[in-house]
Amino acid sequence: MTESKSQYAVVLGISIFFGFFILGYLLSNAIIKFKEFERTVTAKGLSEREVEADIVIWPIKFTVAGNELTEIYNTIETNIKEIKDFLTTNGISLNEISYSIPSIVDRIAQQYGNTSRPELRYTAFQTVTVYSKNIHAVRELMGSLLDLGKKGIVFASDDYESQTEYIYTKLNEIKPEMIEEATKNAREVANKFAIDSHSGLGKIKKASQGQFSINDRDKNNPHIKKVRVVSTVEYYLVD
Repeated sequence: MTESKSQYAVVLGISIFFGFFILGYLLSNAIIKFKEFERTVTAKGLSEREVEADIVIWPIKFTVAGNELTEIYNTIETNIKEIKDFLTTNGISLNEISYSIPSIVDRIAQQYGNTSRPELRYTAFQTVTVYSKNIHAVRELMGSLLDLGKKGIVFASDDYESQTEYIYTKLNEIKPEMIEEATKNAREVANKFAIDSHSGLGKIKKASQGQFSINDRDKNNPHIKKVRVVSTVEYYLVD
């Protein structure tokens, strides 16, 4: 019985030894394959589009100066009517035109101890804003403000508030196609790297989409926008 127990212990020991040996082999082989599988390449893909803005915001700002408030308000009212008639006659609808509250500066009240009296006490600023989808019609009218200037309207266009703004609102319509193009470009770059390194391109490990940016194509054509997105994709490399 003692001899039987001894043989059993020997067999058990041998079995445990081979078990650890096989387990060690399998684990080491798995680690090697895992490390090979972890080889990756990260590539960036770019997609760009030139699009035309579909909304224009055109502030038409003018000034009126004088010494009598009643006279200033009357002139503002007259100028607004002239501008409104000019716009509607040239294809701008009334629902595309809005008016701000006039801002009036009292130069005497702002003198702070200066005893000299200004020639004109009040200066008023008024803005008529066009919000339209008719980009071409509005751009043509911008060059015709000279006709209103000949009627005595003094325009102010040297400040930030009077700058024309062009907006592109159809980004969601081109997003899917641009993301697909950016991802395709990233894959082409990654595949070229894999070929040069004598490897193959595997599955995607991680991908991130950059923010879409919309900027003027150039300062002379702010109504033409450049839409841009960059996708970053990390691929596994395989032998």
